[in-house]
Amino acid sequence: MEDTIRIMPAIALRGLTLLPGMTVGFDISRPKSIAAVEKSMVSDQDVFLVAQRDPDIQDPDLEQLYHVGTISHIKQLVKMPGGIVRVMAEGLARAELIALDSVDPMLMAEIIGSEADGESDEVTSEAMRRILKDKVEEYGRQHPKFAKEVLPNIRDAASLEDLMARIACELPWDYTVRQQYLEAAHSEGRYQVLVMALVKEIEISRIRREFQERVKASVDKNQKEYILREQMKIIRQELGEDMISDADEFAKQLKNLKADKEVKEKLQKEIDRFRGMPGGSQEANVIRTYIETLLDLPWNKMSRDNNDIRHAEQILEEDHYGLEKVKQRVLEYLAVRMLTKKGAGPILCLVGPPGTGKTSVARSVARALNKKYVRISLGGVRDEAEIRGHRKTYVGAMPGRLVEGLRQAGVSNPLMLLDEIDKVSSDYKGDTSSALLEVLDSEQNCRFRDHYVEVPIDLSHVLFIATANTTQSIPRPLLDRMEIIEVNSYTENEKFHIAENYLLGKQLERNGLTSDVLSISDSVIRRIIHNYTREAGVRNLERRIGDICRKAAREHLNDREKRIRVTESNLEKYLGKQRVHFEDANETDEIGIVRGLAWTSVGGDTLQIEVNVMPGKGTLRMTGQMGDVMKESAEIALTYVRSVCPQYEVADDYFEKHDIHLHIPEGAVPKDGPSAGITMATAMLSAVIGRKVKAKVAMTGEITLRGRVLPIGGLKEKVLAAKMAHIQTVLVPDQNRPDIQELSREITKGLEIRYVKSMDEVLAAAFV
Repeated sequence: MEDTIRIMPAIALRGLTLLPGMTVGFDISRPKSIAAVEKSMVSDQDVFLVAQRDPDIQDPDLEQLYHVGTISHIKQLVKMPGGIVRVMAEGLARAELIALDSVDPMLMAEIIGSEADGESDEVTSEAMRRILKDKVEEYGRQHPKFAKEVLPNIRDAASLEDLMARIACELPWDYTVRQQYLEAAHSEGRYQVLVMALVKEIEISRIRREFQERVKASVDKNQKEYILREQMKIIRQELGEDMISDADEFAKQLKNLKADKEVKEKLQKEIDRFRGMPGGSQEANVIRTYIETLLDLPWNKMSRDNNDIRHAEQILEEDHYGLEKVKQRVLEYLAVRMLTKKGAGPILCLVGPPGTGKTSVARSVARALNKKYVRISLGGVRDEAEIRGHRKTYVGAMPGRLVEGLRQAGVSNPLMLLDEIDKVSSDYKGDTSSALLEVLDSEQNCRFRDHYVEVPIDLSHVLFIATANTTQSIPRPLLDRMEIIEVNSYTENEKFHIAENYLLGKQLERNGLTSDVLSISDSVIRRIIHNYTREAGVRNLERRIGDICRKAAREHLNDREKRIRVTESNLEKYLGKQRVHFEDANETDEIGIVRGLAWTSVGGDTLQIEVNVMPGKGTLRMTGQMGDVMKESAEIALTYVRSVCPQYEVADDYFEKHDIHLHIPEGAVPKDGPSAGITMATAMLSAVIGRKVKAKVAMTGEITLRGRVLPIGGLKEKVLAAKMAHIQTVLVPDQNRPDIQELSREITKGLEIRYVKSMDEVLAAAFV
């Protein structure tokens, strides 16, 4: 066939090259291709098959076809639905395309047969054959299916040409590789095409396998989530719903964030790290949470304060009855802030018994200044990380309560209430109160460092107000950073006005009632205060009013026409028997019984101290749950009594032959403190010398060994307790005179206050 020119029907193949010796099935649908097949079938069934350079061209010309093709024999022809013809053809010989004539309705090709050159010399051919076999074996090791089904047939090739023909026909090449092989006129050229293609395929397989191994190694326990996320991303892209990535969203938020340069640089660095991480990895989730936290913080975002001092005064008066000193000090504090326009200043700490309105004062200040209000409860907090935050590398790490409070407020200048600051504690996880030192120091909190955030946070614009029940459990360094404002107990009259003006209306609204449905007389409120509550504040008073409202609500539902009136006569129907019985002053003067005054966390109380003397060996027995300080006061009192007994003609050996038993009733209630010193000394001396003590006298004060009377605290609560017990005369240390002068006339009215400097004055006023 060499150098023989033939004219025969031609078919332009798209994406397919047929080699001599290959049998391939393909579909044709173009009219010219179908006409060429039909022309071939009516003659010798031979046709010239040549590949298009561009498979997308519908009607190619000579330049758009490769110049080397294959003379093929059509072995089978099947017409399919839709005008498609399926052809099975076998390649016979290589031929070059000289001319192309588009004779309607088919392509006629003028070709010249061109047999390829044979093998090279024997040594070179053997070398090329072995190299090809090695490469095919290596390819087979990477493709097990190929090695099992095809490789045995290739191994049987005896010569180089046979081996190259089998490799070219059997391997799943791209049609361009087979076309290069077909166009190669020499054996070396065909060898080069196959070797280069095999090396390329082997390298592609190796790189692909490495990538697969890397991906497999990087996919951890979260691989299911990761794969699902990738699938969702592709699905969204296919649907045209490609969402902006989280990193891009973070970058957009960062651009609009009002923060210092240091904060923005830190955020940008973390966003860049997040962008380069796989979506389902654990570290990516940690960084995502960290970025979201920093973006949520109000770095330089502040609310505008209401600087009208009259408005603040009006709000405080509306929300609270009494507390004149507290309101006056708060208004002074606000006035200074308004004039200086600075947040630096002392931290206010409201100290007083429960239920006296400390928290509500802070809430009213926030409302008066138009500030965001954040309450942080410190009761029982013992982990320093609650204040400073956890390191973000820990599992479950989160910022401290202060940063979380800022995040909740949404502005950097809220009013932050540190509630129950006296109840923070320490353990092996750190000292919580020491962590608060930086927060409450105006010189340091402008660059407060939270362990989680890692970027300095300015807390100097935050208005801190703390509350506590007592200053005794607050560490001294922390107490030094705060200005103490005493919130004292309420008198019965103050409680009455609070109940009438605030609590009653609040409970009526909370229980769905109105003043037309339920009315409570003033005498009922006063009786509730006196006989159903025993507290410094008004919390239990509000609960009792709530009890009445709930029972009234049930009655109202049963009979909506009934108007409910609560009077003293039917009060027990709603609250039951009275719960509080105040121990009034004794009616008769007695020996060894003296009324003392005590401060408790729920207000003042009276203590009836009893002393009995009996024959014995001179021991002092103390009962009634007395603390160490009170026991020491009892020993001091006994020493003082023994030192003054000669003045009262007591025998020298009296204390060697008698025991003294000191008891404070209500033995189940713990008691401590030095302020019962003069009371115990008076009771002991009364029992020893047999002198009666006036029943209507109560006293408080610390005693020394020489009989001096030292000042004590909690005087307002103690005087209130004396008044509730119908005491006529109260003995207080002379150094507490300023405290008595600050008390309102309502408290001291009806009481005779005597100031004492020594036990001589105490005994003179107490003994009958």
